[in-house]
Amino acid sequence: MSRGVFGDLPNPVKYDGDDGITPSERGEVDAMEGNELTPHIQEMKRVLGDKIDEEQLAAELDKYLNDYHVNIESAKRGIIRKYGGADASSFATSATVVKKIADLSGSEQNVDVLAKVVYVESKNITVKGLNKTIVSGILGDETGTASFTLWESGSVMLDKGSVYYFRNCYCKLWNERVQINLGNRGRVEPAPNVSLNVPDRSITLSSQECKIGDIREGMGNVTVTGKVLTTEARKINVKGEEKMVYSGLMADDTGKIQYSAWHDFGLKAGETICAKNAYIRAWKGIPQLNMGDRCEISRVDAVFDIQEGGDSKKTVGDIARIGGGLDITLEGLVVDMKNGSGLIKRCPQCNRSILNGVCTAHGQVDGIPDLRLKVVLDDGTGAIGAVINRADTEKLTGISLKAAEGLAAARGEGIVAREMMGRILMRRITITGNVMSDDFGPSMIVRSAAPVEVDLESEAEKLLEEVEAAL
Repeated sequence: MSRGVFGDLPNPVKYDGDDGITPSERGEVDAMEGNELTPHIQEMKRVLGDKIDEEQLAAELDKYLNDYHVNIESAKRGIIRKYGGADASSFATSATVVKKIADLSGSEQNVDVLAKVVYVESKNITVKGLNKTIVSGILGDETGTASFTLWESGSVMLDKGSVYYFRNCYCKLWNERVQINLGNRGRVEPAPNVSLNVPDRSITLSSQECKIGDIREGMGNVTVTGKVLTTEARKINVKGEEKMVYSGLMADDTGKIQYSAWHDFGLKAGETICAKNAYIRAWKGIPQLNMGDRCEISRVDAVFDIQEGGDSKKTVGDIARIGGGLDITLEGLVVDMKNGSGLIKRCPQCNRSILNGVCTAHGQVDGIPDLRLKVVLDDGTGAIGAVINRADTEKLTGISLKAAEGLAAARGEGIVAREMMGRILMRRITITGNVMSDDFGPSMIVRSAAPVEVDLESEAEKLLEEVEAAL
C-alpha cells in the first residue's frame, strides 16, 4: 500500500495490515481510550472551533486510531486537514519541541525557541494582489543567531533587546542558513524575567565581499563597494510616526543596485563607498542593498569602469540565479508573442491597459490607443518574458501607431497582432530594462530594444566548424 503523511491526504486510507507502525506504537494507539483521548479532542476543538462538535471529533479520532491504526499525532493532523482546511504542518501538537538556535536544522515543523530580538523591522508586501504587513529581523540566544519572519504579525509588537518565547515555529534553509518562521498557528509570548546573553561573535558574522552583479535575495552580512550614482531623502509614515529614509542608486563594473538606510550616512553622488555588514532584501525579485544599524560606511579610492547608462549584460541563466536586477541587458531570439500584444488602449488617468473600455481602477473610460509587444526571449540559457513599449515596438516591427489604427479599422484589431508576429518571431534582438521575478518566473519591463543583425554566412561557417570538430 502506498502511504504518505495523513495530513497531506484529503481522506484516510483503510488499514490493510501494512501501515509502517511498529507493534509497540500500535499497542499504545489501541490502549488509548476514554479519558486519555479527552486532551487531544480539546486541543483539536480549539483549532477547529465550530466546524465540528466534540462528539464528531471523538468518533473521527477513534476511527483514525482503531480502524486505520495510525499514531495519535498523524491522526490529529489528518483530522485538522480534513475539517479545517489549514496547513496541518503548522498545527501545534504535543510533538512540539524546544531547541536552541544552534541546534536548528532548517527542517523543523513544530519547534519552540526562546530568543532575544537582536534586530526587528516591519514591512509591507503584496501577496496575491493584497497588501500584507509582516515582521522580520534577527533572533539570538547564547548559541547563535538566525533570521526570522512573522507572517501573521497581528498586534504583536516586538522590542529590540527583549526576550520572547516563539511558539510553534517552522524552519527553512535559505542560502544554507536557518530561517525561523511563524505562520497562523504560531504565537509570541513575552519572557520578561528571562535574560539572555547573545555573544557578540554571533551577530557580527564575517562579512562576505561581493560584486553588485552577483548579489541575490536573502544574502546577509555583505560588503559591497561601488560608486554612488544618486541620493534621495524622503519622509515616510511608519505606524503613525514620521521617519526619514535615505535611498539612491550605486554601481560597480558588474551592475547597479538600489540602496536604502534609516540612518543618514551623508552619502553624496559621485563618491565611492564601501558598505560593510549590509544585507539584501528583494522587491518583486529585484535585490536591494539595505544599510542597517550594524552597517559601516567608509570612503574609498576604488575606480570602476561603469558603462554609459549603467546597464549590465547578463544571460537568462544569470537572472535565474540572482532573481532580478536593474538595467539588465539581454540578447536572444524572440520565440513567442503573447496575448495582449499589438494595438491596445490605455486608461487616460492611470495608463493601465484596459479591456472592452473598462479600467480595473477607474471603470468605464475612453481609452487612448497604444502599441505594445509581449514576447518571450530565449538566449540558450533560458527564456524570459518581456514587455516592449510603443517606440521600440514600432522600431522592431516597422508598424507605426497610425498604420496600426488604419489596419485595424480596415480589417479588425486582431490583424495588427498577427502582422507583428510575422515580423518579430524568430528575430534576434537585444533588450535593456529592469528584471522582476514572481511565481511565474522572471520578466523584464523593457526600456530600450534593438534588432541584432546576424551575419548568416559567418554564423553558418562557425556552426559547420563546430559540427566538424565534434565528428
